Amino acid sequence: MDQQRPVVPAPDMALEPAGYTVDSGGDRIHFLDWGGPTTPLAAGVVAVPGLGHTALAWTPVARRLGGPSGVMRFVAMDLRGHGLSDAPTEDGAYDLELLGDDVIAVAEGASVLVEPSDAVILAGHGFGAIAASYAAATLGGRCAGLVLVDGGWEDIEAAAGTDVDEFLRGLEEPPEVMRSMPAFLRDRREFDPRTWDADQEQAARATVVETHAGRVVPSARPHATEATVRAMFEYDPLAVLPAVEAPISALIAMGDEAGSRAQALAAVSAERNAAGRPPIRTTTFGHDGHNLMRYRPDEVAAAILAVGEGA
Repeated sequence: MDQQRPVVPAPDMALEPAGYTVDSGGDRIHFLDWGGPTTPLAAGVVAVPGLGHTALAWTPVARRLGGPSGVMRFVAMDLRGHGLSDAPTEDGAYDLELLGDDVIAVAEGASVLVEPSDAVILAGHGFGAIAASYAAATLGGRCAGLVLVDGGWEDIEAAAGTDVDEFLRGLEEPPEVMRSMPAFLRDRREFDPRTWDADQEQAARATVVETHAGRVVPSARPHATEATVRAMFEYDPLAVLPAVEAPISALIAMGDEAGSRAQALAAVSAERNAAGRPPIRTTTFGHDGHNLMRYRPDEVAAAILAVGEGA
């Protein structure tokens, strides 16, 4: 962030969240509440992890923003079918509208949204940015800002250059990575050894389950993963993001040599402009991987602060 980036507090490494569940249309959605100042200086934030991840993926950002000595209330949730949230099996249980409703249910259940005048900042990573976008469009003026962390502005089929079935096959990890917990953690560590710490290990462990044979399997339920991916391929950002009244900040990870991701974001921005919405503020991290909460927690935290201030 170049112009007047908000000051991000140092991480509170002693901070620990409390876990709760909230009812969302009959399904229990789990969230972690990192707390915040008793007299809020800004709207609270509800953060949504990406496909296959849990609320713990947001720990590096939560340590910087939440807690009694932090600058805002920080809540992160588990998507349905992930982590400690329910994994319903009914047809349509992973429709995007329902996932957006889950985000709102967490905001209300965590008492971030109580009064009609309350507003919440929503932040989503990858697929979580899609769920957050649906919630932001539904909330209207009760959403103070939306942060899209490397996702949420693209047509997935066009961006991935593949269909949904091929995409699902590509999610399978190599057998050698899943042969044991040490092998899995070693693989995750090697993504970027300098950012690997106890928080990253905890977040990684939450994404898998160790079997009696010593192998690991994804903790996200297979039926939920498939249904979520199929819903993701139905997402139309040109229909959803122009309906979001709040300011939007988009953080783009990895290279975009062909410019396709920037073009997709420009198309969304043009539709928002036509609808009289605020422009999307964009920051690119060309040499960083998808998980910007791990690689760039200060910048993600700053984007959340800035969008809440309307910067």
